Amino acid sequence: MKVLELIKTGSELLKEKNISSHVLDTELLLSKSLNKSREELLINLDQNINKRELTNFNKYLIRRSNKEPVAYLLGEKEFWSKKFFVNKGTLIPRPETELLVEKLVTIYKEKKITILDIGTGTGCIIASLLSELKNSSGTAVDISKEAILVAKKNAHKFKLSDRIKFLHKPFEELHGKKFDLIVSNPPYIKRMEIKNLSDDIKKFEPRMALDGGNDGLDVIKKVIYKSREILKINGTLALEIGNEQINKVSKILIDNKFRIISVIKDYRNNIRCVIAKYR
Repeated sequence: MKVLELIKTGSELLKEKNISSHVLDTELLLSKSLNKSREELLINLDQNINKRELTNFNKYLIRRSNKEPVAYLLGEKEFWSKKFFVNKGTLIPRPETELLVEKLVTIYKEKKITILDIGTGTGCIIASLLSELKNSSGTAVDISKEAILVAKKNAHKFKLSDRIKFLHKPFEELHGKKFDLIVSNPPYIKRMEIKNLSDDIKKFEPRMALDGGNDGLDVIKKVIYKSREILKINGTLALEIGNEQINKVSKILIDNKFRIISVIKDYRNNIRCVIAKYR
């Protein structure tokens, strides 16, 4: 069969499963099966594919039709114009999180700071920040051993291993060092709302990276409380938060001697990130 036919039949199959990105997903999975870039694929639509490649492609299609995320099938996800390794032990990086990175790069460009990334996951936040902030260094902490392994792999890929220290432990156990910037994309979804998430999230992404407790604020509160202890005076805390959480999070921050200096809206105009200074 030719590439064009496979894209057509594959996207029809995924469309029947109500996957809105059915054409793009099919092209990406076929590219993976042929070990070629999507661009190469699309300029060679008349190319025949062999039996082994077809078998691999069909396996990917079946997994995607069961709502397994494309990022896990490809083993990578683009973030900040870089391809980060991902697996089922890590949350998939989101475009909204790039908005937080963009703002922090603007604030700290040309400065030399120490950064702590709480719940680093793939390491996409701290690696993206340090790729721009050339004089800075950081620490990345996560309770998931699998996430730390992936984050280390990404740091090595982007030649940042000598500037990031990785810790596999609860962030509450950090002592003795103070940071200029603490950044975190903690779990912030209410436990009872996880069942309402789309299948590709609730069935495949790590629950501990999603579950924010009964009110969605369990980990956010802990990050704020811990930050008081390990932030330098006038240090900055940058948090990604859930939709409609800004009022509650603002109150917790203010009650804990933080002054909000900036909020960031996502592509749907919801406030999704808050940046605050410790007084």
